Amino acid sequence: MRKAAKQLSVSRDGTAGPYIIVPVDQLEDLVSLLDQNSVNYWVDEVAVSYDGKPYTSVINLDHDTDCEKVRKILDSAI
Repeated sequence: MRKAAKQLSVSRDGTAGPYIIVPVDQLEDLVSLLDQNSVNYWVDEVAVSYDGKPYTSVINLDHDTDCEKVRKILDSAI
């Protein structure tokens, strides 16, 4: 996940709470990273692909998640 983590970001769009959109091929690594850092999350059950692009999943974070902390965790994986 080293190189690809650079492309990931924590989004706070909308009212659903913070989330990370991750390519399916990086999902397992990101889930492991979040688990290692005790970040609460849940993964949407459905992965989607638009316009023939690779499938992506959404990792939802709790409303009270420290997004800066999660960003630092993602940065540490680069």
